[in-house]
Amino acid sequence: VADASGCSMIALLHTGAAKFPQNLLPRSRQAVSPLFPAGVLKGFSSIVSRKLASHGFGASMAAMSSFPPQRYHYFLVLDFEATCDKPQIHPQEIIEFPILKLNGRTMEIESTFHMYVQPVVHPQLTPFCTELTGIIQGMVDGQPSLQQVLERVDEWMAKEGLLDPSVKSIFVTCGDWDLKVMLPGQCQYLGLPVADYFKQWINLKKAYSFAMGSWPKNGLLDMNKGLNLQHIGRPHSGIDDCKNIANIMKTLAHRGFIFKQTSKPF
Repeated sequence: VADASGCSMIALLHTGAAKFPQNLLPRSRQAVSPLFPAGVLKGFSSIVSRKLASHGFGASMAAMSSFPPQRYHYFLVLDFEATCDKPQIHPQEIIEFPILKLNGRTMEIESTFHMYVQPVVHPQLTPFCTELTGIIQGMVDGQPSLQQVLERVDEWMAKEGLLDPSVKSIFVTCGDWDLKVMLPGQCQYLGLPVADYFKQWINLKKAYSFAMGSWPKNGLLDMNKGLNLQHIGRPHSGIDDCKNIANIMKTLAHRGFIFKQTSKPF
């Protein structure tokens, strides 16, 4: 409780701000406002904020209060790159497998899974593929097969706590191709099972169109332009595309958009 000068309360907050209940801060300001000019109260508030930040509360509290809560604990941003040519080769094979684990409260990247994959049906990359994706032959030669990479994805998911039934997570892709066409098609060709967690996702193009009222014909480039964001890295780099998707999601979340599953159940 503040004495006549209000100093006791300020001293309490200055020395033990991390223990001070946040719901009492507005009341404390009301209690001391008749006693201090606005400038002093502003400084007092700044001291409390710095104290909270020093104990690890500041950033997370600011992030949580800046946009409404999402329906998922984590978003798993994914963007495959695959073998390709003109005319298109068949079957296509995944050659880059990146995933970003995005915290649903803060919309910040918490963890990254990133591996290159050796194609087996068409092991030699075409010049068109290298020019489009920036992936050269030496980046896929000697790398694990898709089956081995999928096993490592499962290990990563378990390590990150994403296989816990109480943790809600969902994949996010720029379009439906990655998880509706590419992964199940290659797994079927190779006789591999598709894990259940790959069977529901959010198509960012659809989410963007719901939020902004227009369809992004040119994918990430149009979404970045529509949100006044700088494009990260090079187009058709899987890991760079994931970073752009994450940045777009964070921007839409800060505007109040709530992400929902767009894929239909398998």
